[in-house]
Amino acid sequence: MRLQPTLRGWALGATGLVLLLLGIGAGSRDLVRIGAVALVVVGAAAGLVAWLDAGGARRPLAVQRRVLPNPVHAGERVGVEVHITSSDPSGRARLAGLKFAEQAATELSAGRPLRARVHRSPGSVVVSYGVQTARRGRWPLGPLVVTRTDLFGTVASTTTLGEQAEVTVWPAVVPLPAPSDVLVGEPDRVALGARSPSTDDASLRDYREGDDLRRVHWRSSARRGELLVRSDERAGMRPVSVLLDLPYRGQHLEWTISLAASIALAMLDAGHPVRLLDGVGAHSTLTGVPFLHTRHDGARAALLDRTVDLDAPRTANDAQSRLVAGAHLLESTEAGGEIVLGVLGPLGAGARTALAHVADTAQGWAVVRSDPQQTGGQRDARATVDALHRAGWRACEATPGEPLLDCWLRLLGSAR
Repeated sequence: MRLQPTLRGWALGATGLVLLLLGIGAGSRDLVRIGAVALVVVGAAAGLVAWLDAGGARRPLAVQRRVLPNPVHAGERVGVEVHITSSDPSGRARLAGLKFAEQAATELSAGRPLRARVHRSPGSVVVSYGVQTARRGRWPLGPLVVTRTDLFGTVASTTTLGEQAEVTVWPAVVPLPAPSDVLVGEPDRVALGARSPSTDDASLRDYREGDDLRRVHWRSSARRGELLVRSDERAGMRPVSVLLDLPYRGQHLEWTISLAASIALAMLDAGHPVRLLDGVGAHSTLTGVPFLHTRHDGARAALLDRTVDLDAPRTANDAQSRLVAGAHLLESTEAGGEIVLGVLGPLGAGARTALAHVADTAQGWAVVRSDPQQTGGQRDARATVDALHRAGWRACEATPGEPLLDCWLRLLGSAR
């Protein structure tokens, strides 16, 4: 609790002190009494306000905060309700006359004071307001700040109630079509061993990375000595890795992440096992980047959660190292028959070499950022697209900031 006089309290206290000193110096009892009364008023107000402290250990007020929806996509609005309750008479007395204010990160409040509605009832107060999410991340909300002043407005106490909450903001995404006839043609399905659904669900095939372990036929696997899985209508759905090359300058970071997340969700909704690779060393093992399946509860949320804490690389060399690490991960996990969808920037020689090897075993598609405002940006992007074409990738250029759907349709059109 922070207890301090208001401007009126300072003025009253200073006046009382001056009158007290003048009364003593002049030998005037009336001036002494008036000065003493003024000081007593300020002191008594401070004691009363401190005794009614809302955050005191003596029967503290209970605070519950509800944030809906949470998580939320960037650009969407979030509703917040803060319930302050007390079950005893003294707590109800302390609730009366309180002023409430809520703290929020700039990414939620845009640096402006929050406008809230306060509904009071016996024993409880509800503070409700809305915030507009500005950008991806994890942003703090709260704690609640309560202020109380005495009847004369001479002393104010400020304290915080409740715990700090966290609002998780996913990147903004748009729905993208995932036409399987473009990404996975009929020859690919034959090569992958796609089958028609078996009537008794007993048709078996070799296990491939990304298959659900719950479909492993353990008896047949033990007999043959290698994993076999039951074939179903999704047996021909190829695993998809979305390879993310984050810009090190950061000005196009959110656009890049939004495009990658939209592509990953589109493929997940189409039935493909999907994983997101950003090349960070902590995730450079297969167990660190598992494939997510749409039939699993929370697959979409888990995929979007992977994007929340992504940060821009510090330097161009750091950005290339991350991309090369992601490409090496694809090679080390034997991603044969996999679809690799890259959201890339202009590549250096090391990254081009690493991605050329990926195309030896996987089908590669890439959107390459082309920034016309950067010197040589378009030239470097065109050179990268040409290098990817020579390595067997399908690739196209995209200008950061343009509609994500346009980028995606241009990439699909590059196959025709």
